Amino acid sequence: MRGKFAPLDDEQRANLLAKADEHDVFQAKFTEEGTVTYERSLLAFTFRCVVPATEEDKEAVVIGRAEALAAAAVQGLGADYRDLQSVSTDLDNIKIRRREH
Repeated sequence: MRGKFAPLDDEQRANLLAKADEHDVFQAKFTEEGTVTYERSLLAFTFRCVVPATEEDKEAVVIGRAEALAAAAVQGLGADYRDLQSVSTDLDNIKIRRREH
């Protein structure tokens, strides 16, 4: 999902900039805890996660869980967020094409 940082004060900006290398896009991983990545402009962030779901779970429920994880992750960085936009993919629907040798 993508979101924007809510207006940041000087202390929040300094703290996020001090941690920016740890949250570079190359650090992004799809895990159950999720990872937040952002650029030094501190305008927007990306949150990637895996949310285990049963066949009974509706997409809205899964996205709600992911958004709660994203909110907690951003707040854990000492910031707040706005304008979350979520996209979900059912991993069971992903087809892997293998190269023939």
